[in-house]
Amino acid sequence: MNRSVRRYGLVAAALATCLSAGAALSQAGFDPSVRQGVEAWQAGNYEQAVRHWRPLADRGDADAQFNMGQAYRMGRGVPADPALARNWFERAARQGHEQAEGILGMMLFQGGQRQQAMSWIRRAADRGDPQAQYILGTAHFNGDLVERDWPRAYALMTSASAQGFPPAADSLRQMETHLSPEDRQRGATLARALPRAGAQTAAATPPAPPAPAATPSRTPRVPAAQPPIARTELPPSAPAATPTPTPAAPAPAQAAPATRAPAPAAGRWRIQLGAFGSEANARRQWENVSRRVGALSGLQPRYERAGALTRLQAGPISDRAAADRLCAAVRAAGEACLTVAP
Repeated sequence: MNRSVRRYGLVAAALATCLSAGAALSQAGFDPSVRQGVEAWQAGNYEQAVRHWRPLADRGDADAQFNMGQAYRMGRGVPADPALARNWFERAARQGHEQAEGILGMMLFQGGQRQQAMSWIRRAADRGDPQAQYILGTAHFNGDLVERDWPRAYALMTSASAQGFPPAADSLRQMETHLSPEDRQRGATLARALPRAGAQTAAATPPAPPAPAATPSRTPRVPAAQPPIARTELPPSAPAATPTPTPAAPAPAQAAPATRAPAPAAGRWRIQLGAFGSEANARRQWENVSRRVGALSGLQPRYERAGALTRLQAGPISDRAAADRLCAAVRAAGEACLTVAP
C-alpha cells in the first residue's frame, strides 16, 4: 500500500476529553492533611480543602501540589487559573507524581507547547495511561513530533481501546484501513507487551471510596461513554492538535495519476483532507493535493478553526456518493480523505 500518508495535527477534541477525564484528586500520601483536604473537597468545601493543601504544597508535598493544580484548573476554592494549575502540576510531575505527568503533558500540548508536552505524554503512555497512549499512538501514525511508526501506533491505539477509551476504538478502525496485514500483526504483538493502567493501579493502591458524581475520585478513570472523536479529525487522522511550529511533512511518494471524477454539482456535502496545527500547513496541503488530484478541480477549499486545529475541507459537493468518489480519487493518490456530511 502507498505509505505516503500526510501529517495531521493531533485531535483537539480528544485532548479536551483527556483533560476532562483527569479530574481525580490525589490522596496517596500519608500526610493526614492531604486526606482531610480530599474529604473536604468531596463534601463540597473547596476553600477548606485548599487551606489544607496549600501549606503542604508550598513545602513540596507532591500530592498536595497535584491537588492544588486541580483546584486552579477547575476553579474550585480558588479562581480558575490555567497558568497556576500548570505550574502546580509541573512541580508535582518533577517529583514523579504520575497523574500530574499525564495531565501536564495534555495541558502543554493543548497550549501549543507540543515538543515539551511529548516527553510527559510518553512517560504516561509507558505506564499504560490510555489517554496518553491514544495521543502518542496518533503522533506515531502521523510522524508528528515523533518518528512515524505504524506498528507502534497500532499497538498503542489497541492498548488504549482495550482499556475502554472510546476515541481510540474509532481511530483504531480507521488505522486498520491503512496498515498492511504485516504491520497490523506486528502492532498486535507489540500491544500484548504494553502495560495497562488498570492493572498497575490495582496493584499499587487500595480501591478508592465512591465519590459523588460531581466530585472527582482519587483514581483517574476513563468515563464509560465519552463523545467519540469526530471521524473527520483522525487520519487516518490526527490529538494534534495545536499551534507551534511543526516539523516539515515527509515528501509524498510518487502517486499514479488519479482518475478524474465527474465534476460535482453544488451541494452541502464536503470532504476533509486533514486537520492541521496551523492554517499555513492546511493551505500547503491544499496546494499539494489539488495539484496532484485532478478530480478536485472546481472545489473550493475551506479552512475551519476547531479549537487549536485548522480543518482543511473542500466543497461544495452534491451528495454522499459524489463525495465518496472524490475521496476514492484522493486516496488513490496516497492521501487521506474523509466524507463530511452537511
